[in-house]
Amino acid sequence: MLPFTREQFVAVFANYNSGVWPAQVLAYMLGLGMVILLFRRSRIGDRIIGGGLALMWVWTGIAYHWFYFSSINRAGFVFGALFVLQGVILLHGAVLRDHLKFGPAAGPTAWLGWALVVYAAVLYPLVGSRVGHRYPEMPMFGITPCPVTVFTFGLLLLTTGPVSRWIVVIPFVWSLIGGSAALLLNVPQDLLLLVSGFIAIPLIVLRDRGSLHGVAGQQSHSTQVLRAPVD
Repeated sequence: MLPFTREQFVAVFANYNSGVWPAQVLAYMLGLGMVILLFRRSRIGDRIIGGGLALMWVWTGIAYHWFYFSSINRAGFVFGALFVLQGVILLHGAVLRDHLKFGPAAGPTAWLGWALVVYAAVLYPLVGSRVGHRYPEMPMFGITPCPVTVFTFGLLLLTTGPVSRWIVVIPFVWSLIGGSAALLLNVPQDLLLLVSGFIAIPLIVLRDRGSLHGVAGQQSHSTQVLRAPVD
């Protein structure tokens, strides 16, 4: 049993969207800029994309969870702390350590990544509108938990190098918590969130293992060449 009603849940979004305007527009501008930078393949671009994700998580943790959602559920303070922590993890890994490398690629992993990015930014609100969720009583891209999580999974699938397992832990946990709203609160647009972690994380792990094996193979080949006798 949830400690709040569906009407209270929807009212939080209405109050939140009204209170933070025009953050919705700025979030879409930031998201568009991050997608454009995927095609630039530069270190500064990687850091901006990672920093953009970090900003979305920290903003959502503080502005949505702490200042609004906590008014109907005290667990919002815990959820907000998790989102802020995820933002710090992304800031450390992508911006300070420069460990995340983004870029367009081919194959099923990248295709799913693009599908999740498009879903989070475009299809998520359209599905919400289709089932009767009208603005401002709907989660918005870049500033509410579920679209941020789906968008994050999408971009992590569009990385070109290994992804630290620490970066996917909290998004996976939230895919289960937030995705439960699809069933408990009649939010069908969150159905994809509920399964996104189970699909995205195995693909990331398998892709990273393949790339690591490829690097190991290249290093082994290079060593053999260096050690080969010269005729």
